[in-house]
Amino acid sequence: MQTPKKEIYNFQSEVKQLLHLMIHSLYSNKEIFLRELVSNASDAIDKLRFESISLPELYENDSDLKIQISVNKAQKTLIISDNGIGMNKKDTIENLGTIAKSGTKLFLQSLETKKNKKNELIGEFGVGFYSSFMVSNQVSIRTRLAGTKPNEGILWESSGEGEYNITNIIKKTRGTEITLFLKKEEEEFLETWRIKNIISKYSDHITVPVYMQNYDEKNKTYFWEKINKAKALWISNKSSITDQEYKDFYKHLTHDQNDPLIWSHNHVEGKQEYISLLYVPQKASWDIWNRDHKHGLKLYVKRVYVMDNSHEFLPNYLRFIRGLLDSNDLPLNVSREILQNNNTTGQLKKSLIKRSLSILDKMSKNHIEKYQKFWNEFGLVFKEGPAEDHENIDKIADLLRFTSIQNNTSEQNISLKTYISNMHDKQEKIYYITADSYLAAKNSPHLEIFKKNKIDVLLLSDRIDEWMMNYLIEFQGKKFQSISKEDASINKINQETKIKNNDISTEMINFLKKVKKLLGNRVKDVRFTNRLTDTPCVLLSDAKEMTTQMAKLFSAAGQSVPELKYIFEINPEHILIKKICFITNEDEFNEWIKLLLDQAFFSETGHLDNPHKFISRMNKLLLK
Repeated sequence: MQTPKKEIYNFQSEVKQLLHLMIHSLYSNKEIFLRELVSNASDAIDKLRFESISLPELYENDSDLKIQISVNKAQKTLIISDNGIGMNKKDTIENLGTIAKSGTKLFLQSLETKKNKKNELIGEFGVGFYSSFMVSNQVSIRTRLAGTKPNEGILWESSGEGEYNITNIIKKTRGTEITLFLKKEEEEFLETWRIKNIISKYSDHITVPVYMQNYDEKNKTYFWEKINKAKALWISNKSSITDQEYKDFYKHLTHDQNDPLIWSHNHVEGKQEYISLLYVPQKASWDIWNRDHKHGLKLYVKRVYVMDNSHEFLPNYLRFIRGLLDSNDLPLNVSREILQNNNTTGQLKKSLIKRSLSILDKMSKNHIEKYQKFWNEFGLVFKEGPAEDHENIDKIADLLRFTSIQNNTSEQNISLKTYISNMHDKQEKIYYITADSYLAAKNSPHLEIFKKNKIDVLLLSDRIDEWMMNYLIEFQGKKFQSISKEDASINKINQETKIKNNDISTEMINFLKKVKKLLGNRVKDVRFTNRLTDTPCVLLSDAKEMTTQMAKLFSAAGQSVPELKYIFEINPEHILIKKICFITNEDEFNEWIKLLLDQAFFSETGHLDNPHKFISRMNKLLLK
């Protein structure tokens, strides 16, 4: 008989780096490897259940689905096997030889930077299988895809260095068998009690039974003992489930090492019949901002696993929500295309959005510290809500958090309800300013009149803020108003010092005329203002014009932006303006006005078209 040919492959270069980190420095809680391998086996069985709905022959006369664990102390091996979907040669190479994700460089950078937070990375990047090399000198995998012939089995072998071998073998049963050749210092994982303890800790509530091979000393025979409950946690009565069981199930479901912040378990009967178990994580996944970020709920239909990452049930701004949905109303042969065009999907989505917002609302009221952790981690994602979900915009707005002048910290922890409750008697609207950074917003000259009158202003410095504010029109009857735009309500704030023509000297009136003539169409208008206390001048957007921050967003997205024409407002009480007013040399006067305009442009936009000319003009005037 001809010996099967062994083919040698090199790991993808990123996998080599990953294995080196994992073996030498990454994981500290090594028992996690067993949770990862059992979880993978459970997923393989779930996939077989789904595929066999339309192809029952995939069961190959064996529908008793299970995971089995055995040890051989003499050979120092630990074996985990399942009779799930299995793999063919192509699957084996793709799943075990590469990291089939974009953003791999970012991933590896994260591994390097988080070495001191080792456990946070367990499962975070979907690399659970590679954790087996933490405890093994060598790993071999015997696998066969369900529905293929026994001679189409695959043997995969590697010591986790730089390469792996693949050999065609005969495997009578479908599924996957992983053999770990344990390192001498890891022989604790050959002890039956140790394995039982790990399975009980991490895998008690997976839907697949896990069996451990035991030896009966009295009868000198081996027997299989079931070592987990193997009952779907979500179908149990909520009162019978402990908090720890909910947390352990979350970790099994998401491969996240951290406990969730909060969760909601809901059984619904009536027009719709479904069970949802939704979790809010502590930490954002590393790729949450990637375009191809996989998110969504794990979908079951009548307790049968259907698919992972069902994003059809939650909008993008809730993509951080993890968990599962078990529906009695969807067809078992459901596909993503069917989901998108199914009325039941739309109804379930509405219900799950409502439930998700309810979880956050509950956390914001009853667990303020937890909600602040949530906001610090996911606030940027949640800010996409007003643009995506107009139907729930009031609930979303109530959950938003901001910082402000009076807050005096960059941490966003003020709700709109709190802001409104602290509003000044003179105040008609919810005032805000957008800028490139917290410091830029906090020190904007637009704030001077508000600081003087002790009126609070929301300071918005996240990139998404300007976009978000286009959809936030009002809250509890109070309209939002950007203070960098012209508005009648702002002019009313400081009535005591409102500028009147008969309060302004003839010299100042002539000064204004000269400035208007000099600047011409470079600005939309030139006028005196009572907005300023410490600043000589400022640029203001017309009420109907695009704001500076919105223009920056369009420009960053590669969109053409119309030329912005600002209103140039001058503070007639400022000492510099009073001095410039009496300069008789026309060239010197012109240089000062151009310098002030450049200063205002720099303050408003953060850049100048010709900074060298600005510096040269300033130096020239300083010398005088």
